Amino acid sequence: MTYTVGEVARLAGVTIRALHHYDEIGLVMAERTAGGHRVYDTATLERIQQVMFFKELEFPLETIKEIMADPDFDRRAALTQQRAMLFGKIERLRSVLDAVDLAMIAQDEGITMSANEMFDHSHYEDEAKDKWGGTDRYHQSQQRTEGFDQEDWSETLEEASRIAGQFADLKRAGSKPDSPEAVTLAEDHRLHINRFYDCSPAMHVGLAEMYVADARFAEYWDKFEPGLSEYVIAAIHANT
Repeated sequence: MTYTVGEVARLAGVTIRALHHYDEIGLVMAERTAGGHRVYDTATLERIQQVMFFKELEFPLETIKEIMADPDFDRRAALTQQRAMLFGKIERLRSVLDAVDLAMIAQDEGITMSANEMFDHSHYEDEAKDKWGGTDRYHQSQQRTEGFDQEDWSETLEEASRIAGQFADLKRAGSKPDSPEAVTLAEDHRLHINRFYDCSPAMHVGLAEMYVADARFAEYWDKFEPGLSEYVIAAIHANT
């Protein structure tokens, strides 16, 4: 079965001009009918498909031509490599998409992101994988947030800011960390984390210790009110 250049252009999502160019440079050469019209068989379509995969990975046409002209070129091996490279690209794009969503939320909410928040998103994702990638809570978090849209992330960010702001208000008002109000708020914080993974009271205490052990966590809380991270830890212990 053969296909005309117009049919191939429609199937592959490329222009007729591009197919003509591939033919002219010897990348994908079509057969010719008696009338001189280009036609493509199944093997040629497979070659075009291979070219499309390479182009998706941003390979220049000359490089693609060199790779596919190699006598040792193995289509199956190339597909395997392309799949791995495309998967890596998807993961990078997912990370960038998350960063874009957070930037949009920050813009909408009038929040100024720190330099790390703007540019180190992938770094923190890799760090989370290194620290917790093999844990149940990491996998739970990945599964539960997979379907999050901008509204979900916005709601989550607003809830986190609300809890931190209320903790700061309590501390400024002189309310003790073991007061009913602070303990109730500590439970709200645990349930907030529970949106991402199952957070037991005991695990909540363990996480609280990170707020002092890791300067970045302490910095997050203390920007709402100096010394707030220690106040929150005490409230979480009281709640547990």
